[in-house]
Amino acid sequence: MSPTVVAYLYLVCAITFEIIGTTFLAKSQEFTRPLPTLASIVLYSISFYLLTKTLRVIPLGIAYALWGGIGICLTALVGLVVFKQAIDGPAVLGIGLIVAGVVVLNLFSSSIG
Repeated sequence: MSPTVVAYLYLVCAITFEIIGTTFLAKSQEFTRPLPTLASIVLYSISFYLLTKTLRVIPLGIAYALWGGIGICLTALVGLVVFKQAIDGPAVLGIGLIVAGVVVLNLFSSSIG
């Protein structure tokens, strides 16, 4: 497998752990519940470790933009589905702009290896 493919697999895993960690963060009730708090710390740590593995191949700005952008979109979806949090029109527009930015980065940027 090429180093670029491996880097993107690390990035997908980093994003997944970040989303799960954020879900546990919401369940921690401001760090008053020990198990969700510990889970979020462990999951965020794994996510950041995997993100560092990604940085061996993908430039920092690109990797972080993808990690943050995709993470925001999927976390908003988790909020909608799991926590029944409403998303209004401006929020959908903002998330759409994030998705557009990620698409532009991947399709048109020469910064990605």
